[in-house]
Amino acid sequence: MLQKKMTVLGLMSGTSADGITSALTSISGKSVKVLCFETFPLKKSVRERILNAAALNLKEISRLNAELGILFAAAARKISKGRAVDIIGSHGQTLWHGPRDNPPNTFQIGEPAFIAEQMKRPVIADFRPQDIASGGQGAPLIAGFDQFLYGQGPLRAVLNIGGIANVSFVGENKLWSSFDTGPGNCLMDLAMRILSSGKKSIDQNGRLASQGKSDPDKVKKWLRLPYFNKYPPKSLDRNEFGEKFLRDHFGKLRRGDLPDILAALADFTALSVAWSIQKFAPRKVSEVIVSGGGALNPFLMKKLSQALSPVSVLSSESLGMPVMAKEAACFAWLAYRAFLRLPNNCPAATGARGPRILGKIIHPAP
Repeated sequence: MLQKKMTVLGLMSGTSADGITSALTSISGKSVKVLCFETFPLKKSVRERILNAAALNLKEISRLNAELGILFAAAARKISKGRAVDIIGSHGQTLWHGPRDNPPNTFQIGEPAFIAEQMKRPVIADFRPQDIASGGQGAPLIAGFDQFLYGQGPLRAVLNIGGIANVSFVGENKLWSSFDTGPGNCLMDLAMRILSSGKKSIDQNGRLASQGKSDPDKVKKWLRLPYFNKYPPKSLDRNEFGEKFLRDHFGKLRRGDLPDILAALADFTALSVAWSIQKFAPRKVSEVIVSGGGALNPFLMKKLSQALSPVSVLSSESLGMPVMAKEAACFAWLAYRAFLRLPNNCPAATGARGPRILGKIIHPAP
């Protein structure tokens, strides 16, 4: 059963909520191949509602759930271009992730029934709650995929820099641990949005950050925050590194200070990642493999390489996995496992009580 080859479509919208990534994959028990992928940007009005979901009422959240489901379905339809798809895996859009709440909880929207109806294929979605119900953090779910891709090789740190950054230590036929390291792109992107009055959402190629001057004292202070010394399993919601963090540590944000702010935040991201790898790796890793939007920021990658030297830092692209397709491919793989009734969580990463089959299956009309 495990060797069954399937064409699986993965859908992902991350903490930055800048778009829906759709990846068409070919999956067997031994390999995942990305056939094609594309990120479809979300309209500014949709993105703003996602990022400010705490201010929405129940009616507005319900409407946003349906609206995103329709947009996810459109992304699936556009990437498939009439090609046969066996099943679809959708992460949805996280509005809240509270594994340390009482009771622990997590909330993703993007109604999968709309995807199933439009694509006429089974959709597996809502992966995180089962892991949380079984005592886990519900994140990072990418750990099992990292083990599948790189577990046969030497001990490596597999890093994804999305809105939040997460790392898996895999190799020697084992996943050692996996957890969120801290901010990825979220603080830099947020500073860009605020100080450009919403006109820009990213510092393209780290251009402005490279012109700024960091503040080492501030960065050292941030690295002493309790989260960074907490042992895994651990995970974050984007709100923990959001607008309150910027206001608390920079006071009144001024447009003329943007390059310096971005330089400090880039340092913070790079050093928090490096600290996490150096502190929590079971021993020295052979290399660091990077995916996600942060891998496309040369300034951030330079800072990361400096912080991790002499360990080499390379893009997942060099090993055959496109940096912007990996998370969507992960949810294709999670869906593949769930559809075949095979465990797809990673207790070593999340702290769950044992193997579980994550995801709810929505069937189209018979």
